[in-house]
Amino acid sequence: MSDDTHLSESSDSSLLGSVPVAGMYKDWFLDYASYVILERAVPAIEDGLKPVQRRILHAMKEMDDGRFNKVANIIGQSMQYHPHGDASIGDAIVNMGQKDLLIETQGNWGDVRTGDGAAAARYIEARLSKFALDVVFNPQTTDWQLSYDGRKREPITLPVKFPLLLAQGVEGIAVGLSTKILPHNFRELIEASIELLRGNSPQVLPDFLTGGLADFSDYQEGLRGGKIKIRARIEEDANKTLLIKEIPFGTTTDSLIDSILKANDKGKIKIKKVVDNTAKDVEIQIQLVPGVSPDVTIDALYAFTDCEVSISPNACVIIEDKPIFLTVNQILKYNTKQTKELLRKELEIRKGELLEKLLFSSLEKIFIENRIYRDIEECTTWDAVLEAIDRGLDPYKPDFYRTIVQDDLVRLTEIKIKRISKFDTFKADELMKRLQDELKEVNYNLKHLTDYSIAYYQNLLDKYGKGRERKTEIRAFDTIQAAVVAANNAKLYVNRADGFVGFGLKKDEYICECSDLDDIIAIRRDGKLVVSKIQEKLFMGKDLVYVGVFRKNDERMTYNFIYLDGVSGRSMVKRFQVGGVTRDKEYDLTKGTKGSKLLYLTDNPNGEAEVVTVYLTQGAKARVKVFDFDFAEIEIKGRAAGGNILTRYPVRKIQFKMEGKSTLGGLNIYFDTSVGRLNTDSRGKQIGNFLGDDKILVCYKNGDYELTSFELTNRYDPTEVLLIQKFDPQKVIGAVYFDGSAKNFFVKRFLIETTTLNKRFNFITEHKQSYLKLVTTDAQAQVSVTYRKGKVEDQMDYDLEMLIDVKGWKALGNKLSANEVIELKLIESDQVIDMEAALSEEQEEEVSNEEEVSNEEEVSNEEPTADLPDDFEVGSTLTLTPKKGEDEQLGLF
Repeated sequence: MSDDTHLSESSDSSLLGSVPVAGMYKDWFLDYASYVILERAVPAIEDGLKPVQRRILHAMKEMDDGRFNKVANIIGQSMQYHPHGDASIGDAIVNMGQKDLLIETQGNWGDVRTGDGAAAARYIEARLSKFALDVVFNPQTTDWQLSYDGRKREPITLPVKFPLLLAQGVEGIAVGLSTKILPHNFRELIEASIELLRGNSPQVLPDFLTGGLADFSDYQEGLRGGKIKIRARIEEDANKTLLIKEIPFGTTTDSLIDSILKANDKGKIKIKKVVDNTAKDVEIQIQLVPGVSPDVTIDALYAFTDCEVSISPNACVIIEDKPIFLTVNQILKYNTKQTKELLRKELEIRKGELLEKLLFSSLEKIFIENRIYRDIEECTTWDAVLEAIDRGLDPYKPDFYRTIVQDDLVRLTEIKIKRISKFDTFKADELMKRLQDELKEVNYNLKHLTDYSIAYYQNLLDKYGKGRERKTEIRAFDTIQAAVVAANNAKLYVNRADGFVGFGLKKDEYICECSDLDDIIAIRRDGKLVVSKIQEKLFMGKDLVYVGVFRKNDERMTYNFIYLDGVSGRSMVKRFQVGGVTRDKEYDLTKGTKGSKLLYLTDNPNGEAEVVTVYLTQGAKARVKVFDFDFAEIEIKGRAAGGNILTRYPVRKIQFKMEGKSTLGGLNIYFDTSVGRLNTDSRGKQIGNFLGDDKILVCYKNGDYELTSFELTNRYDPTEVLLIQKFDPQKVIGAVYFDGSAKNFFVKRFLIETTTLNKRFNFITEHKQSYLKLVTTDAQAQVSVTYRKGKVEDQMDYDLEMLIDVKGWKALGNKLSANEVIELKLIESDQVIDMEAALSEEQEEEVSNEEEVSNEEEVSNEEPTADLPDDFEVGSTLTLTPKKGEDEQLGLF
C-alpha cells in the first residue's frame, strides 16, 4: 500500500472524532467570557476588589515590615499570584495609590486632575496604609486557595470590614458585560452603615476626589439606566475673567482645556485666552473678549465643553461566582451585614483564645501549686508520666470548660524547672483575672453585637475620618438651552427678491448676528410663515418681508400684523405669537384666500403695541381717508386667528406713527434657590414684576451688593446670597455685619448710590473675617438681639431705623452692642405684632375680667401702659425702645 493510502486512512480516522467549529466557538467563548468576568474585570462584593487588586494587597501584606518598598519589588512579589504580566499589576498599583485609601505612597505617583502619569516603578515606593492594616487583613477569618501554579496560598476574598467597593469605586469592561460603580464619601459611608445598624434606611451619593458640582436627581441608586451630571466649579473673577477651580470626575485639566479651545474654534464660545495655572490646586483661567457676558459664557462652557459631563453608572458585582446587578444601597447593606458577621467571627475566635489561655493558666497553677510534677519522678515510661499528671488533675476536671486531652498534658511536661521555681501565685491570679475580665467583655460584645459594630464604625470614623469630608457639592442643575447660550458665530443675510436666507450670502442684505444652532423665521408677502434650521444658503420662498432668529417658547415676542383678505377686500389686523411650530412647514397667517397679502408687520420682543396711520386710496368712498390705529386696542391671539376688521375700503399705505408700551404687563420673575437661577415658571420665590429697565438687587454674605438685569441667563450662587429682590432706589438698606478687626457687630442703613450693572460693591469692612449677618429693605424691620452681660443672658428687639440714621454706603455704621452678642434674628414687618390685634385681645380680656367680678366689690385692674406717641394710629406698628438712661442698664449701645 502506498504512503498516499496511509495518509488518506489516517485523515479519515482523525475526522471521526472531530468537533464542529461552531461548537468549539460556543464552548471556548463562554469559557473565555466567564474567565474575564470572574478573574479580570468585575469585583467581588465581599471585599470590593478585582483579583489583581486582591493579589497586590496580599503580596504587600507579606512584604510588610512598616517601611516603604519599591513598587518594582511589589510587582515582582505580586506576579507569584497574578499570571498576567507586570504592566497590568503596575497600573493597578498606581490606580489604588492615587485613591489615597489603602496604599500610602512616596514619590511621583502622578495626578488624576492633570492626567500626569506616575514615574517608573523603580522610582516610586509604597506600603500599606494603617487603615488597610486595620480593616482588610485577618488570616484567621480568611478563606484561602492555592495560587495559579500551586506553590503559594492566596485569599479567595479578603475579610474587609468596611464598604470598600463603594469607597473606591470601580470600572471594568468584560466580555458582553461591564461595571461602573462610582466612588463615595468615606465619612458618609461609615455614617450610613451606622444608620443601617440602627434600623434606618440611609441613601448614599457619590463623591469625587476632583470635587466639582453634581446633580444626582437621576442617579437611581447606581443602577443601569441612571445618570448623573457633573460640572466644573467656575467662578467669576475680576476683569472679565473666569476661573475653573474644580473639574468634573473623569476629566483632566488638559482634556478640559482642549474641549474649551475646540468650542472656541467652532464659534460656540468667545474667549480671548486660556491659561493653566494648576499647581497644588486646580486653576484654569479663561479670559473673555470685551462685551461678552460671563454668565452666558459659563452656561456655554457647560453646554459645549467638558465643563459638564454625564456619567451612567452600572453597579455589577460578583456574588457566588455570578455577576449580579445591585443598587449601591443594597451593596452597602450587604457590606454592613458582612462586617457585623466578621466582627462576630473575630469575637468568637478571641473568646476561644481566652478560654484556652484561662484553661492552661489554671492547669499550670494546679500543676505547680499541688506539686503534681513530683508524682512523675518515679515514673519510668512516658505513658506513666502522662497518666500520673492526668490522675493529679482529676479532682479539678469538672471545673474546666472542656475535656483535658493529651496535648494539654504534654504542654505541662514542657514547663521549665526555672519557671516552676519562680512561680508567683499572685501574678498568676492577676493574669487570670485580666483574662476573665476580657472574656466577660467579649461575651458582652457578642450579646450586643449591633452596638459593638456601631462602636467599631464610630472608631473608624474618629480615627481615619479627619480630612475626608465631601469634596463634590450636591446641586440641582437647570437645563441649559444650547441655542440660547451659544455665542453668535455667524451673520445672517437675506436676498428678499429671490427668497434665499443664510450665513453664506455675504453680498446680500445683513440682518443680524446669529449662531449656527439657531432657527430662522421668515414671513413672505403672501402671508406665509416658515421656520427652518439656519444653513449657509437656504431657500425660504420669494418676496420675503420679514426674516429673523426664532426663539422657541418665547412668550413675549409679539407680531403686529395687517393683511388684505383676497376675497372680501377687507384689511384685517391682528396681534399674535408664533408658539410651537414644525420646521420647514408653511403656516398661513391670513385666511388663506387667493389674493391675500401682507400690508404691515412689526416684531415686538416685549409685546409692544405701536400706533400706525392708515391711508386709504383716493377713490375710496370713505369720508375719512386718513386715520390712526392703536394696536393696543386688540388682544394678542394665536397665529391662526383671522383678526379684526381694520377697514372695508382699499388701503393705499400704512405708516408707523408712534411707539407704544407693552401690553403684556410686567414679567413675573422667580428665583429658584436649588439651582441659583431666575425663571418665569413659578419655581422658587417671586422676587418681583419686571418691565424695561428694572433691576435686581443682590446682597451676598461677604458684604457685597450688586445690581443686575433680569435676564434669565444670570447666575447667582444660592449658598452666598442673603437677599435678592427687585431694586427700588428709594428703599433703604438695613444691615448688620460682623467686623473681623473689631470683633463686634455693627449696624448701618444706606441707600444704593451706584448704577453700574453686574459689578459688586462691598459695603462692610474688608477684613477677611468680616461677614454680613442680616440685611433687609423692610422699613419696619426689627432685629432681635440676644446678648450676654457677665453671666446673665438677655434679649431685646429693636427697630433698625431707631438704631442708626441713613448714611452713605461706605460708612462703617454704629456698634450694635458693647457686650457679647450670642444670637441675631431679623424680624420682618409681617412678623411684628399688630398693635390693633394686641389691643383688641387686651380689651376682650378686660371685659372677661369685669364679668367675673360683677356683683362684687370693685377691684382696680389698672396695668402699666406704654406712652404712645401723639401721631400713633391704630393698625400701625409700635416698637418699644429703651428710654434715655435705660440703655446703660441693658448693656447695649
